[in-house]
Amino acid sequence: MSPINLNRAHMPEQEPNIRAHNFAEVNTGLTPELAKQEAARCLFCKKPTCIEGCPVHINIPHFIQAILEDHPDEAVRRIRVDNSLPAICGRVCPQETQCEEKCVLAKKGAPIAIGALERFVGDHAIRACILPDMSNVRANGRKIAIIGSGPSGLTCAGELIKFGYAVTVFEALHELGGVLSYGIPEFRLPKEMIVKCEIDTLKNMGVQFVPNAVIGKIHTIPELQDMGYDAIYIATGAGYPTFMNIPGEDLNYVYSANEFLTRVNLMQAFKGDQSATPIYIGKRVAVIGGGNTALDSARSALRLGAEKVYIVYRRSEAEMPGRAEEIKHAKEEGIDFQLLTLPLEYLSHPNGSVRAMRCIRMELAEPDASGRRKPVPIAGSEFEFQIDSAVVAIGTQANPIIAATTPGLETNKWGYITANESGETNLKNVFAGGDIVSGSATVILAMGAGRTAAGQIHESLNSAK
Repeated sequence: MSPINLNRAHMPEQEPNIRAHNFAEVNTGLTPELAKQEAARCLFCKKPTCIEGCPVHINIPHFIQAILEDHPDEAVRRIRVDNSLPAICGRVCPQETQCEEKCVLAKKGAPIAIGALERFVGDHAIRACILPDMSNVRANGRKIAIIGSGPSGLTCAGELIKFGYAVTVFEALHELGGVLSYGIPEFRLPKEMIVKCEIDTLKNMGVQFVPNAVIGKIHTIPELQDMGYDAIYIATGAGYPTFMNIPGEDLNYVYSANEFLTRVNLMQAFKGDQSATPIYIGKRVAVIGGGNTALDSARSALRLGAEKVYIVYRRSEAEMPGRAEEIKHAKEEGIDFQLLTLPLEYLSHPNGSVRAMRCIRMELAEPDASGRRKPVPIAGSEFEFQIDSAVVAIGTQANPIIAATTPGLETNKWGYITANESGETNLKNVFAGGDIVSGSATVILAMGAGRTAAGQIHESLNSAK
């Protein structure tokens, strides 16, 4: 019996000093040789705990086995049983805290690079134009409306179309993909090569998409029901920006992360002078927050030409919610991490634009009952530093448009739609999932909610016959 290989294959990537100045994808993907090498590390456990860690419960050893046996087409077929968007998930899901954390090999060495192998399979499906087999699907005569074309809506659509429903996805923006298109930069998730291709796969399966459709304005949910939709799934996300409510947030060039990333990604400011809608950032940029959105904003600002970019976060690195890989990449690219630092005020030039940020240093108190250490200010530690722009990336909240135009729809005190674990709201045949229910979370958790809701929609409509 050969010894267990505890060292994972290294993901090829651009060099930091090169990638910091372009929007091309940082990770370049496993070669077939590296993918097979990594697949050979899998123990193919009788009770694979990695599946438990996946929110959509992909049969991970099953598709890895196909890679090992040099059958990439079969690997695509196997992974699509559970996941409609493998090329996306392989790039942006936090596998290190989900499936890979549960991998048996993680107890003694490096876990299987499940995310990298998932990406390898998803990319092969796109390159080889492998479409799902819909030959056995029969139309059942029922219509489903999905509101939002982000990861939760796309997943729900991909599941329901396989049950024979006529599925229509309504998207408020002119481009499809939701947060996948407006919120995640090109260097992590290419739009043309990946997002649009994954959506095209759903189109080829029969899913209909309607862009520029703000539900709550052009149609309400009761109107969609009157139009003959048998069930409705609300997957609008949580894209309403949050600010700190400190002095100076209304100054010019203090952006919300939503506006900043939407202008960079969806409005293509990443093209610089070639963009019809460039964005001003100046030479020194401060990004407030410690999650993936903050890291995406900081690394985008660097690529847009900033000479100095700061991450300003009130806790320590150990508490940062951003992915470890993204933090590592940001450090390699030269992002300056100002940890245990809290912004107090933005200071202005006479013309009303931001010129500096006043902050205070923090320290972590003793752990509370939950075990979390609260950051507290250090008296007399105030300081300021010069900036030309700032991006506030401290989270988002629910957009109220659906709740405000849907009589009787229950929401919680934060404005998020109330739904059970299966996605059922208090209204008959109206379902909801993803960030509009849970608050800001990960792409894969939103996908898991979409898949669960699709199953519940199917069950509910069939039990009603």
